[in-house]
Amino acid sequence: MTPVPHLLLTDVVALAREAGAAILDVYAGEFDVTRKGDDSPLTVADLRSHRIISAGLAALAPEVPVISEEAELPPLAQRGAWDWLWLVDPLDGTREFVDRSGEFTVNIALIHRQVPVLGVLHQPLSGVDYYAAAGGGAFRQGRDGVAERIAARPRIEGPPRVVGSRSHRGSRLDPFLARLGPHEFRPLGSAAKFGLIAEGSADLYPRVGPTSEWDTAAGQAIAELAGAHVVGRDGRPLRYNARETLINPDFVCYADPSRPWHEFL
Repeated sequence: MTPVPHLLLTDVVALAREAGAAILDVYAGEFDVTRKGDDSPLTVADLRSHRIISAGLAALAPEVPVISEEAELPPLAQRGAWDWLWLVDPLDGTREFVDRSGEFTVNIALIHRQVPVLGVLHQPLSGVDYYAAAGGGAFRQGRDGVAERIAARPRIEGPPRVVGSRSHRGSRLDPFLARLGPHEFRPLGSAAKFGLIAEGSADLYPRVGPTSEWDTAAGQAIAELAGAHVVGRDGRPLRYNARETLINPDFVCYADPSRPWHEFL
């Protein structure tokens, strides 16, 4: 059976919200933090969300394999043959979760032949969702349940509005901002930055430093289906499940095509 992205979207949004509710149950109380092999934090919220999403996707599309941050990664020799797969970050922004900033998301993406064709970003604390699927457009939905179609802003007027990582600004992003010239900068955790580009309330999201494919796939689907672009230093769109590593190259997300934004990386 071949998945039809826009027909899956409603169920995937509901699944992300279910996972978000489980995350908030943990967030409301005390929780322990452990460290994974790469020294990134891990909480019971990550694991509960992972279990909910993995089970839900298996029921929704049992023929489509799942790659999740909280599961073992199959070797490229196996997964490279997959035409379709889910890419999941059950809790994107665990550092922000631990710090209780509220800036964390649930990320679910459907990949077809290395291209993200469906994306859902759920923000548990605010209740805001960004979601999109090929053949169905891009949307923002608030806690009131009203969905509105969104579109990235194709022309920058005035200083670019830049969104960047709250936890990973460091010495590599500052040179990008210096080369950019006058701008407005807003720090923000998690993949929610893609949503701001997709809805037209920000202009640029540069990322210099490591991210994993499950961090970006859902956001890229939403941004691209809203009219934006997500490209690496070579100006080409990010692609998924194509290499042994799942670490992305540096990239920039933007909508205004009038300047070669990737060259500022």
